[in-house]
This record gives sequence, structure tokens and C-alpha cells, in this order.
Amino acid sequence: MAVSQVKLRILYIMKILLEKTDEKHTMSASDIDKELRRYGMSIDRKTVYNDIETLKAFGMDILQARGANSGYYIGRRDFELPELKLLVDAVQASKFISRRKSEELIGKLEGLAGEHDARKLQRNVFIYNRPKTGNETVYYNVDQIHTAIMENRQIQYQYAEWTMQKELKPRKKGDVYTVSPWSLTWDDANYYLIAYDEDADCIKHYRVDKMQQACVIRKERIGKERFQDFDLVEFSKKTFSMYGGHDEEVTLQCDQDIIGVILDRFGTDVMIVPAEDKQFRVRILAAVSPQFFGWVTGIGSKLCIAGPECVRREYKEYLKDILEKY
Repeated sequence: MAVSQVKLRILYIMKILLEKTDEKHTMSASDIDKELRRYGMSIDRKTVYNDIETLKAFGMDILQARGANSGYYIGRRDFELPELKLLVDAVQASKFISRRKSEELIGKLEGLAGEHDARKLQRNVFIYNRPKTGNETVYYNVDQIHTAIMENRQIQYQYAEWTMQKELKPRKKGDVYTVSPWSLTWDDANYYLIAYDEDADCIKHYRVDKMQQACVIRKERIGKERFQDFDLVEFSKKTFSMYGGHDEEVTLQCDQDIIGVILDRFGTDVMIVPAEDKQFRVRILAAVSPQFFGWVTGIGSKLCIAGPECVRREYKEYLKDILEKY
């Protein structure tokens, strides 16, 4: 059945207003008619006014400016320009999104703005030298993980690692991993699967961009009891660069001028205890690992591991191993 010209005309007017107008760029009824001619249509002013009223009744925020810049324009949009800029920045910063897919996504985000704001977004896009994954299957992996979670199924996949030839190759000679997926999280610009590993009887995390041949299997998920009290925010706080380690309550002694570093990393709920010499102590739960020690070392002399003694010894060994290479 052919679509009526009236329906098409109203849709084209909506398209024209969304693409070409904003508060600084308005269109008169005559301008709209001129644009409609490009689509093989032409109407009088009264019909334009009636169609705009129909679109306003539909819920579009179409406003009319008076004076020198008189005409119609779109007021409120689903996404404001600052929001689109934030989304563009997030896409650019994401290591797990390939360069090609980043450009595609940014192009789609630009389509959510009018053409004038889209140009502003383009001027803010820097084609980046940031590391980007070459694994285009990451989007398929995310879809498979979401499907498994919704259908309460386990997933299987091979887990890859980089070789000296800069190629991602399956680990452990291509062994297949079988886990119960429970969550996805974004940390340090990478996407991670949080899952229960039945063989190891523990919660593990895996880089989504390093998963290959992912598929949903018929087996139901297990490990639900492990996730009943699981707090993803707390998990992210204690895990440095998503690197596993043994959990310890660690006391840090810090100079007061790095209070911001501590609160940014562990949140404002931590208990701060003032100490002598313009210092303070804070007790945190950390997954003690080389990544945790690397974070401590990066802060330098302004931070000291005050306890427990076993973690202090482990840190000394970490530093000793490094120093022996120099």
C-alpha cells in the first residue's frame, strides 16, 4: 500500500527541523517549503503551519522565534550538546572499542544533534593515538554475554593473549573456558566480564576484548549465592587495574596533601584518622597484587603501607626484585 503524501510530508518536515534548526538557526515556512522541494513536494504556508501544529501535538518541542531571526526551530532534544560531547569522549577513551567502530559510533552520535551542533562535535573529535583494540568481535561478545545473563545460561569462549608478533592468540593452547556470567563492568577504559568459575569455585573477571569464539550454552548459570552480597562498586575499589590478588585490610599512612588521591580511589566513605606531622591514616580493603604495589610506588614517599606486617614484607620483596634489575 502506497504511503500517503500527507504522511510523508509531515515526516519530512520533522526530519528537516531536527537536522537543520536550533535556537540560533531557524526556518520560516518559506524555508521549509524550499527544503521540501528537494523531496519532490511543495506546499503553501498554511499547510506548513498545520503540519507543525500536528508535530507539536505529537510531542515535538517546536518553538517559534520572533524578530530578525524569526522562524521555527527545535527546542528540547533527547540529548543536549554537552551530553553528546561526554558520550563522544567516552567512545574515544574506550580501549575496547576499535578505531573503525569508534568512528561509526561517533558518526551516529552526531546524527542525534542538528547539523550545526554536529559540526561542533566534529571540531571536538581528535582522531586519537590512544590504544584501541583490533578485536572487532567485542560487540558480538557483549551481545552473547547479555543474552546469557537474560536467559540464565553459561557461556564458553577461548581467552587470548598478546604474542611477540603483536597477535592475539588463544591461551593454554586454545582451551575452552566455561563460566557463569553475572555482570559486565567498565574499568580503566576496558570492558570486563564478572563471572563465577565453577572449577576454581570463585568469582573471576575477564577482558571482553580478549574473548574469542564466545557462545551461549544450554547449561544454567550457577554461583548465584556468591553474588547475593556482591558489591560491584566495592569490588572495583579494591581491585587495581582489575588484577586479582589476595584480599587484605591494609592501613596506609599518607601526607595530607594527597587526601584527594585517596578519596578519588576509595570513595568518601573511608575513615580518615589524623596523624602527626600533617599526615593521616586510612584503612582500606585491597586486593594485594603487583598492580596495587605499583599504585603505591607511583605515589612515592607521600604514602606508606603501615600494616599489616605481611603486606609490608611483600611490598619490600616487590621493591627488592625491581632494584636488583638496576
